[in-house]
This record gives sequence, C-alpha cells and structure tokens, in this order.
Amino acid sequence: MLYPLVFEPIFKERVWGGRAIERLYHKPLPPNALIGESWEITDRPEGVSVISNGPLAGRDLRWLMEHHATELLGSAPSQNGRFPLLVKILDAQQKLSVQVHPPASVAESLNGEPKSEMWHVTHAAPDADIYVGLKKGVSREEFARRLNDGSVAESLHRIPTQDGDSIYLPSGRLHAIGAGNVIFEIQQNSDTTYRVFDWNRVGLDGQPRELHVEQAMKSIDFDDFEPSLSDEAEAAQQGMATRLLTANEHFKAERIRFEGEGSIDVARGGMRIIAALDQAIGVEAEQAPAALAPGQFAVIPASLSRCVLRGAEGAAFLSVSIGDA
Repeated sequence: MLYPLVFEPIFKERVWGGRAIERLYHKPLPPNALIGESWEITDRPEGVSVISNGPLAGRDLRWLMEHHATELLGSAPSQNGRFPLLVKILDAQQKLSVQVHPPASVAESLNGEPKSEMWHVTHAAPDADIYVGLKKGVSREEFARRLNDGSVAESLHRIPTQDGDSIYLPSGRLHAIGAGNVIFEIQQNSDTTYRVFDWNRVGLDGQPRELHVEQAMKSIDFDDFEPSLSDEAEAAQQGMATRLLTANEHFKAERIRFEGEGSIDVARGGMRIIAALDQAIGVEAEQAPAALAPGQFAVIPASLSRCVLRGAEGAAFLSVSIGDA
C-alpha cells in the first residue's frame, strides 16, 4: 500500500546558481558549489528521485512507476512510461539564458521533447524580474536582427517580480529568469531547452555555453506578445483561501492558505503534489505521516482514500494535480 511520498532532492550546479536553497530551505547543499536547481521530484535519465520516508525508503520513483504506476497515478497519464511531471526549486542569483522549449508540433523533428511549465516565485529581491514573451510588435525578422547585433534584450517583455507571483509558460514561449528570484517550477517531464542568447557569459568550464539558435527560431511563438502574471483572486471556502495559478492541458496548480488553524483532506481520487511554502504542513495518512518543512514536497498517491493536511493560521502550500484530481 502506498502512502504520502517524500523524496531526497538532487542538486544541480549551474553557473547562474547560488546558496539560497540552503539558506531558505535548509537543504544540505554540497560545499563550495553554485547550486541553481534542486530536483525535488524527478523520473529522468539525468536523475531519479529516491524515497526518503516510510517503508519504501531507498526505493526510487522509477521503481514506483514500473511496479505501482496505477496506484500512484490513477487516471493521470504517464509521460512515455515515466512520472508525468518534473518539479524543481530554482535559485537564480544571475540571469538565466534566454531560452525556449519546443512545442509538440516541432519537438520530434528537432529531436527534442515538448515542455510547458509554471513558475511560482517564493522569494524575489527588490529589483528581481523575469523576461517572458516578446514586446508587442517585435517580428521574427527584428528578433533575428537583434540577435546578430547583440541587442536582443530590447525585444523581450520584462516583468518585475515579487513574492507570490506566478506565470504559466507554454511550450514555444520565449523566457528567461532574471537575477534575484527563487522559484518553484512545475513542468512536464522533459528537459529540452534551446538557448538563444546567454548574455555573453561563459560556463563553469570557462567556455561560452552552447547556443541552439536554429532550433530556437523554429520553436519560438512569434505571436506571443507581453503575457501577464496569474491574476486570479483568492476564493475563500471552509476555512481555506484558494488561488488558481494555472489550469492547462498538462496540470492544474493552486495556492491554498489556511485562514485559521485547520485541516483539509486532499485524497480526491487522483494523484497530487503538495509543496509547503512558508510554514510546515502536516501530512496525515494510514502509513508514514510526515511533516513538510518549507521547501519540501510530497506526492499523494491516487490510491489513498484519506490524506489530511494540517497547518497553522496563514500556512500556505501549492497543490498540483493532473486531470480530474
């Protein structure tokens, strides 16, 4: 019988990373490394999450998908036999590259995988920003010209960020995370990224990082002008304040806040992912109850008939589901 599953994070060194994941979420980062990504839930060839709690501790998500996929996912579809989502914490101490993920219509021809994703900003420096989509009226021809003359930043739609901001990025949407953001990222299980511009910097090896201009130009949606942050208002119900962050064809994400000390049963017949944001969230089930510290994630299997989350007044968490969960 499955139970709420917590996993060991996998840390990825990045030239644009830092140490905020350790400072904010007390994760044991390797010393003297710029950690840009903490892969919290992953079933990828580049890294598979290992269970850290309960009777299945030491088993990994690949094993779960091979032996207990129906119990885990319910009616949610897998991603070619793998867990359908990839969940990360990002620490952007410098700007990320200007990049795009290929839409399904061109991904196969480019030997890539489509990837749509959502960003939820948990901590933003006073001058933090993101770049999402194009400024209104920028054409393919102007964008290509600015790539060549080094002024491509003038083509990008810049959005200042603050704690709690969210935005959905469908495949084909040009984007870059600006310096000073810590972000929870929910995405399709894919890691195909085409860099089109990298601010003229070098990588950890001292060499310019590889660009993928040809693939990016075939992937960018050149009709995607000045998208906006999620602006749904909170809806209060039964002691909870819920804000819809995105509901797209791949997943649904909500931010839920306890208006007073309380509880909520999240076992609704479908798999979901829970992430504690700023205070601890208790997770109660028949087996392996857990307490999620801020920055910790849990997968709630579809097979559970009861799973109760408890939190103090003001405690908030992300809830991510697929399909009808």
